[in-house]
Amino acid sequence: MATNYNFNLSHLPERTVNPRKNGVTMVMDKGISLRQAEDMLASSSDYIDFVKLGFGTSIVSKNVKEKVKLYKDAGIKVYVGGTLFEAFIVRNKFDDYLKYIDDLKLDCAEVSDGSIELEHDVKCEYISKLAKNYTVLSEVGSKEEGVIIHPARWIKMMESELQAGAFKVIAEARESGTTGIFHKNGSAHTMLINRIVNKVKIENIIWETPQKSQQVYFIKLFGCNVNVGNIGVDDVIPLETLRLGLRGDTFFTYLPEEMKQQTL
Repeated sequence: MATNYNFNLSHLPERTVNPRKNGVTMVMDKGISLRQAEDMLASSSDYIDFVKLGFGTSIVSKNVKEKVKLYKDAGIKVYVGGTLFEAFIVRNKFDDYLKYIDDLKLDCAEVSDGSIELEHDVKCEYISKLAKNYTVLSEVGSKEEGVIIHPARWIKMMESELQAGAFKVIAEARESGTTGIFHKNGSAHTMLINRIVNKVKIENIIWETPQKSQQVYFIKLFGCNVNVGNIGVDDVIPLETLRLGLRGDTFFTYLPEEMKQQTL
């Protein structure tokens, strides 16, 4: 088991343990206070692998260095959002970006091109440069609603970015869960997702799933140890119950047939 639960309930799936390669949970910190971060770790640290300081929040939030230390001391990797990487790149300030994340004592970085147009070869060059000194997560997909990227291009970009040195590739959905791998109404692009996993190893992908229904979709599709991201600070424990079948949406997922057929 991933941890010592409060009761040894039967028929729970086996969760991976830290440091995890599968079953990763990436949480989005959108500028919470140091006290809120302490509270989140007190309840949920066993289930968090990455904390993303979302978009450009680390520029304007207070006590960022203290929060980074708090997360790292808990064994969690921390990075600033890909949108902030793009904000430096569009200003031709990559060296300043390196100084910025080094000043925060980060050992992880995200490379994305969801807001700016970046030649893919150039994006892979950034990944390769950063991978020499950081754990790199690269994000694939546009942040613009209605922008359609052909599945073959998704696959090619993911494969190239993994080859360039990315630890994992993130399938874009934004914090809203209404772009990239999801339709505007939040439902999954099933054809796109199926095409991707036919070519890219599932353990190499983090699926952005901010909505509960999206978390349920991927857990049912790929099991309790699927990698998911953009999880809300207050949703870490609820997500873990979904992974374990301890919430109505996944209640029967891991139970044997005889239990499913019982009526009380």
